[in-house]
Amino acid sequence: MDSFREARDFLLARRDRYDDAYRGFRWPRLDRFNWALDWFDAYARGNERTALRIVEDDGSERSLTFAETAARSDRVAGWLRSLGARRGDRLLLMLPNTVPLWETILAAMKLGVVVVPASTQLTPDDLKDRFERGGIRHVVADAGVARRFDGVPGDYTRIAVGGTAAGWHAYEEADAAPAGPFRPEGETRADDPLLLYFTSGTTKRPKLVLHTHESYPVGHLSTMYWIGLREGDVHWNISSPGWAKHAWSSFFAPWNAGATIFVLNYARFDARRVLKALAEHEVTTLCAPPTVWRFLINTDLSEFPLRLREAVSAGEPLNPEVIERVKQAWGIVIRDGYGQTETTAQIGNPPGQPVKPGSMGRPLPGYDIALLDAEGKEADEGEISIRLDPRPTPLMVGYLDDPGQTAKVTAGGFYRTGDVGSRDAAGFITYVGRADDVFKSSDYRISPFELESVMIEHPAVAEAAVVPCPDPLRLSVPKAYLLLRPGHQPGPELALALFRFVRDRLAPYKRIRRLEFGDLPKTISGKIRRVELRAAESAHADAGERSPGEYRWEDFAELLRSE
Repeated sequence: MDSFREARDFLLARRDRYDDAYRGFRWPRLDRFNWALDWFDAYARGNERTALRIVEDDGSERSLTFAETAARSDRVAGWLRSLGARRGDRLLLMLPNTVPLWETILAAMKLGVVVVPASTQLTPDDLKDRFERGGIRHVVADAGVARRFDGVPGDYTRIAVGGTAAGWHAYEEADAAPAGPFRPEGETRADDPLLLYFTSGTTKRPKLVLHTHESYPVGHLSTMYWIGLREGDVHWNISSPGWAKHAWSSFFAPWNAGATIFVLNYARFDARRVLKALAEHEVTTLCAPPTVWRFLINTDLSEFPLRLREAVSAGEPLNPEVIERVKQAWGIVIRDGYGQTETTAQIGNPPGQPVKPGSMGRPLPGYDIALLDAEGKEADEGEISIRLDPRPTPLMVGYLDDPGQTAKVTAGGFYRTGDVGSRDAAGFITYVGRADDVFKSSDYRISPFELESVMIEHPAVAEAAVVPCPDPLRLSVPKAYLLLRPGHQPGPELALALFRFVRDRLAPYKRIRRLEFGDLPKTISGKIRRVELRAAESAHADAGERSPGEYRWEDFAELLRSE
């Protein structure tokens, strides 16, 4: 416990001194550790500052102090124990941003129960997969989704939050459970399992990522440092429960720092409502995915005087145009960061450091990053990999049901992320793309992200996904699937305008040669499934046909060359 606090305090004291923090930080080595009991409860004792504040769409609000949160999670832990929850059991947690979400996670940690976070968007088939592969013994779910479990057989505890459901316990029953300090049944080993995540499945079916009582609670000290959190901050992470990013900075990172977690629940995203909430609730640190930032910059940001000190983005790389618009309006630079479900924040632009446009930043304290080429040698561009000597605390135990894949990604003394990056002389790493997304055209390597960044600078384009389109002459050519902003209509006039746009901004070998308008296939976590788009292009090529909605550079070649 003391070594955790010392590591935390070391980073907090050096939040503006990256070189000192990176050189001097060492992960605490723990034998016994239960973050909820040993850190949160100790920090919360007698602490009347706000730990959690949730504002609903109708303006109603609920807040809990640190002391109240600790006490309520004690009560919930005792109640879950009375229902049969025991150390090592797996509990599927399928809730929106509601107070019982935070209480249940803390309670499960205290019990030694393994939490399996789940999005409320999961289908019955998704749930069956999680039960079959995850070994679920208990469920805490929103009452509104209880019917989805009707087709999931098994003898498991069912708990409904926010309403009643036949055959389910009501979460409110916990209010009648005995109060008082929770007494754990034995000590928690730091390497005991804590979280079992199903990944978003952008290329294949979701993998099962196992984390321990040490890897995520302690590991998110790097995330705390990247965000630039301070004790007493009001931190808002715009993220949906059920995914690792929610645990990153809607749970561990802010409470490691002693910050207030803020949430605005809304039925439908409204940029002006979000900006108003940032101002009214005096949010000081904000983390939002690129999609949210792109929506926000369509509003006049200067209308909203904010107390924001730090702004960060993660999930997918953020485009330079968005960063510049926010800087002009608020004088704040959005700092990009990078990590995975399998890790915490590995790479980022911490506070007080120069930011290179387009770069994810530099390795964060506790991570030794190498870029490996196809032969496994270190290079200026290659697969982003983490040295395993010493093994960093935040790295997952492995893929629970796939030891072969675990061995593959950790072979040769490195953990390989599957992402490609390039590093400049100053050590800044720029994202190139997923290893299986980067492709060749006329023997040139093409980064989809680079081309997508150019496409969304056009005022008509909301989102873009670039994939290779098979071509008999060039092997493949870049094709962009585009989601348009409201008020813009697909058609040959817009296609021609976009071809002109990329002609003036990209070298000839990088230019988009095909365009198609429409919705983009995504995982339920919001990530674009380029694998589906690549498969569609291969299918059209095999059939020797052209996609019905496709526009090609050669359709306008004569006009484009004459201009």
